[in-house]
Amino acid sequence: MEGIVVKKEVRRTVICLMVDNQPNVLARVSSLIGRRSFNISTVTASETNIAGITKITLAVSGDDENVLYQIITQLGKLEPVREVYVLASDSSVYRELLLVKVKADKRERTELHEITEIYRGKVIGLNKDSMVIELTGSPNKLDGFMGMLKEYDIMEVSRTGVTGMARDAEEETHTTGI
Repeated sequence: MEGIVVKKEVRRTVICLMVDNQPNVLARVSSLIGRRSFNISTVTASETNIAGITKITLAVSGDDENVLYQIITQLGKLEPVREVYVLASDSSVYRELLLVKVKADKRERTELHEITEIYRGKVIGLNKDSMVIELTGSPNKLDGFMGMLKEYDIMEVSRTGVTGMARDAEEETHTTGI
């Protein structure tokens, strides 16, 4: 059939890396992924309970499973990378932090406070013209909350990006080990 364009499904995959805590590691990782035409949606990095080891969590998007496998394999070959694993969405826990500043008069503050409570968020800053709301949860929860705020005047948004871990150690798909 001519004229019909079939779009491939773009999948989001969460990859965790345990790396030596040294300069330029994140640049090398992001460069490797970018060269393969995958997009990094979010990235978080922090030191772990193991001295000298940093955990990098990447949410990547792309439509080619083979290229994704190559990326994971090549990440495992980078010198500072100690371990690479994919977090399966059905057996992992994902969280993000959202801070959002919303313009709000007296009436809107009451409405926004009710919405925030429904989503189990907190108002952490308040003045006569605006309020700052904090919310943690899954990316879908945060997206839903942001959808509820579309009718309000959002002044500023800051999201941390996805971090996560498998619910059970045996559920992680590892390619290398520390």
